[in-house]
Amino acid sequence: MSKLHDLLQPDGPDALSHQRDGRLGFPYQKLRIGRSSAFMPQVAAPLPDDPAFAEWAAGYGVIAHASVTQDRVRGLLKHLEEAKALALLRAADRLCSAAMWLVAHMTYARRVRLDGAPLTEEDFKPSPEGHTGGSLNMVPAYVGYLLANALSGHTRSWLMGQGHCVAAIDAVNVLLGNLHPEQAQRYGTDEAGLSRLCQDFYRYAIDANGQPAAPLGSHVNAHTAGGLIEGGYLGFAELQYVHMPLPGETLVAFLSDGAFEEQRGSDWAPRWWRAEDCGAALPVMILNGRRIEQRSGVEQDGGVAWFIEHLQLNGFDPVEIDGTDPAAFAWAILEMERHLEAEAAAVAAGKASYPVRLPYAIAHAPKGFGFPGAGSNLAHNLPLGANPASDDTARERFNAATACLWVSPSELDAALACLHTHDAQQRPLERDHALTRRQPDLRRTELPWREAPGTLSPMAACDAAFCAIAAANPQLRVRVGNPDELRSNGMAQTLERFQHRATHPEAGAPESITGGVITALNEEAVISAVLANKGGLNLAVSYEAFAVKMLGALRQEVLFARHQSEAGRPPGWLSLPLLLSSHAWENGKNELSHQDTTLAEAWIGEMNDRARVVFPPDWNGAVATLDACYRSRGQIWCVVAPKRTVPTRLSRDQAEAMVRDGFVRLHGSGADDERLLLVAVGAYQLTEMLRASRRLAEHEVAHSLVYLYEPGRLRLARDAIEATILADPDAVARCFPTRLIQRVILTHTRPEPLIGTLRTIDTGPQHTRVLGFRNRGGTLDAAGMLYANQATWAHVLAAAAGLLHCGLDEWLTPEERDAVLGLGDPAELR
Repeated sequence: MSKLHDLLQPDGPDALSHQRDGRLGFPYQKLRIGRSSAFMPQVAAPLPDDPAFAEWAAGYGVIAHASVTQDRVRGLLKHLEEAKALALLRAADRLCSAAMWLVAHMTYARRVRLDGAPLTEEDFKPSPEGHTGGSLNMVPAYVGYLLANALSGHTRSWLMGQGHCVAAIDAVNVLLGNLHPEQAQRYGTDEAGLSRLCQDFYRYAIDANGQPAAPLGSHVNAHTAGGLIEGGYLGFAELQYVHMPLPGETLVAFLSDGAFEEQRGSDWAPRWWRAEDCGAALPVMILNGRRIEQRSGVEQDGGVAWFIEHLQLNGFDPVEIDGTDPAAFAWAILEMERHLEAEAAAVAAGKASYPVRLPYAIAHAPKGFGFPGAGSNLAHNLPLGANPASDDTARERFNAATACLWVSPSELDAALACLHTHDAQQRPLERDHALTRRQPDLRRTELPWREAPGTLSPMAACDAAFCAIAAANPQLRVRVGNPDELRSNGMAQTLERFQHRATHPEAGAPESITGGVITALNEEAVISAVLANKGGLNLAVSYEAFAVKMLGALRQEVLFARHQSEAGRPPGWLSLPLLLSSHAWENGKNELSHQDTTLAEAWIGEMNDRARVVFPPDWNGAVATLDACYRSRGQIWCVVAPKRTVPTRLSRDQAEAMVRDGFVRLHGSGADDERLLLVAVGAYQLTEMLRASRRLAEHEVAHSLVYLYEPGRLRLARDAIEATILADPDAVARCFPTRLIQRVILTHTRPEPLIGTLRTIDTGPQHTRVLGFRNRGGTLDAAGMLYANQATWAHVLAAAAGLLHCGLDEWLTPEERDAVLGLGDPAELR
């Protein structure tokens, strides 16, 4: 024991001590159990030990059960069938130990030995890789979640913010058989199957299509049974978890103390939770005190005492548990769920009010518990500090540590059989928990089309259409993400109908305890609220310039959705429209920081089958956009729309054809006599193009004008999936005939990203001119913004004149010509 004890000690003077009553573990004298009196139940009175309880209480391998955990379990057993519960508790210890053993092998080894024999030099990987410490910490957490489900007969949902700890999930799932078909076919629980799992982990294998060759990844992915988000962007799980479960559902969210530093918006969870429209959301912080290269911010700021005070100040009710013991996690999950039900009942009875104090478990564990290097910086990645394939000491440490974690095959089989309670309890496997099966139904309704000409706001059209769709679908929970001003952005009906969610509504203001509008001056927090509501109906609205801050969360979502589709399990949630208004061309009253087209440009670079970028030019175009968006699944539509009034130029039929095809011809026919093709992208750009078209018509210059609604539909497909959403080639040929090579494009965006997308209609720099946002701006009106960026109707004519080798004087007055050349008064072009 002394040699193994030395091997497992943390390295370095700053490492956490983790001796516990002479055994390996965490310093419980520092565990402030009971600090939160409102949440903590009374400790169960001691009962005479029976042999079954004593057998479990004795622990297993490195897993020990602290006295406080034993007392809590005693209380839990009073409400359960004791013999079966104790059998499950013992089985969980064995599964936990075996999964930790497998995680260590996934990092370092090319094979496993089920007989527990030491590995030899050739059994190890030449280049080990893995987020080993965090994964080792996640094993007891995930096994504890499974244990809670088995004890209660209810399959809860789970979420893991630290997606790089996926080895823990994969290891447990493989052992337990909780797998998707592609993993089940490849990874058995025999020696060959588990060795293949280890070999595939960080093998970097690729197939002929450029896809990973194994159904395994470095983060939570579409093959991870039950996985919801990749977790590559730390902090987004913290922002999303409270918005995920619907009433009647429970979500266990495993959070990272490192991620806590990235997203303080997670502190607002009690501000949003309501029993009327939220399921139980149970956050569990894995507090291991370390992130890459140094201690976590929590640890630096004062440790757990500081963190508990912080949580209490923000409306949580924290409880501390042993993060090395699956039983402690199971107890916490069951007790937190009971606590939240009691809080909701108190509100319903009029004995309490919102915000309720959300339960919050703090799980103490040195990073990498159960393996050498625990608690040190090395634990983040490769805790041995050397490669066992070439270092004798590292090999000895690995074999000694894994020997303590090894579970005999017969004992493990018995434990797994015990934990397979799903059929008997008539509940789904954890891979099929409720949040993985979102398929909300959407009822169709009559939409607010406008047939008569008029000057109307496209954002007001979005407002009216959304309210109509929501009214026809009262079964869907509505979430509107709003980082700033809904009314100012033309969404007054939505605001009045759904109201800001507030804990203390202001009289006379559009606020409600149960409001559906999630408003916070934090773009990442509000976009996370709608991304999380996959069982409902969602909308997000933002100033175009500030929506860039949403990009990380949005990109993580569409990547995961696309990978799910590639794996044969396409997402079923209703697509999300992100409305970008107060945009670059109409936000001139502010400075250049408010005039930014970056998000549309970045989003158009993502795969078009999941990431859509559209520019509805008027009221009917906006109505058609929302209709089409909500009829699709698993996509995010970036909708760039003016909040100011613009002429309604499209009929309903034209608008629906535009959305279907990606473009619509507004002038000309493509006849042989046409000399020029004008292409507008954006509502303000269409206004300028129409003015240029009229001037050309006055001078009898035959031409076509096409409004390009969705530029991404005209790209060169990057793979077979994207090819399925591109524009119909015959429709493209009709509106962009190859004969008509002289083209001027006026775009809402910067020209360079757009022309890279439009390769199929780009006739080259000698024949195609692209005008758009040139990073010019300031405190200007719309006309000033257009002039500053050389994007007025007159600049279009100047570009056309160059292509057709005409003089500017043919189409422009001398005053207009001088203004275009920067020699005269810009007001001449208004």
